[in-house]
Amino acid sequence: MPDRDSLLDRPSTLSAPSDFLRALFARRTTNGPFRPDTVSKEHQHLLVRAASAAPSHFNSQPWRFVLIEDRAKIDAVARLAGDSMRELIERGVFFERYRRYFRFSEAEMDARRDGIFIDHLPAPLRPFTRQIFSDAGLGLMRKLGVPARLGRDNEKLVSGSPLLLAALLDKTEYRPGELSGFYSMFGLGAAMENIWLTVGELGMGIQFVSTPMEIPEAWAQIQRLLKVPGDLELMAVYRLGYLPLDQQRPSIDWSSRHRKRLEQYVYREDCEHPEQDPPAPSEQASQTRSR
Repeated sequence: MPDRDSLLDRPSTLSAPSDFLRALFARRTTNGPFRPDTVSKEHQHLLVRAASAAPSHFNSQPWRFVLIEDRAKIDAVARLAGDSMRELIERGVFFERYRRYFRFSEAEMDARRDGIFIDHLPAPLRPFTRQIFSDAGLGLMRKLGVPARLGRDNEKLVSGSPLLLAALLDKTEYRPGELSGFYSMFGLGAAMENIWLTVGELGMGIQFVSTPMEIPEAWAQIQRLLKVPGDLELMAVYRLGYLPLDQQRPSIDWSSRHRKRLEQYVYREDCEHPEQDPPAPSEQASQTRSR
């Protein structure tokens, strides 16, 4: 869903944005399925080379990547992703941890301009969105089989991905509690953003496989599956693939294209003076005519 306050629509020097800026503001996370086509080696190598172009402290390049195409490994990660999603929903842990990010109306989303707008639900659940965090709501979801359904959906999405990408950090650089730990995380974040921007140019999509990280036992199984050595830290796993022409949404899905206005996250000179957004194009035109 396009954001009506997209930066590309604001009056600024971006009135004729470059291809790079268009790609930047068109970045997406893929919640739906991919085509089954194998991701070409050329594109795989382009993605990791794009990652290596990111900045890192003293050019240390602390990131490491594992490209995973083996069907048995992908299916194993998919099972762990599905089982962990089902367990998190069943126990109420997922909603308890992340309830502050959920929005249930366009008005709420427009006011906050962050979080995720739950705008796609099975019909039986739609009247109960605001009770989703209550004991009664959780009981209803269990009765309707929502945890199992979400688990199956998650497993299917991961299993149907032709490529997984594991991101790791070199522990000689990644030392939590030290500045080196922060620098390494910063560098990996920049590297992953490069990948995220590049997939769009290749007709591909990407999504974070997050739920196994929520359960230590599941995350440990993925580390064993990938034979992660003691000098590397597994940080994240992503699923990638080529996008279908008709992208189908999962049974439970959300929109997250809104972005905060400048006054909500930018300040001028100090933290007491929020930066004001420029007027919208229609307002600017009106001001020009009134002069």
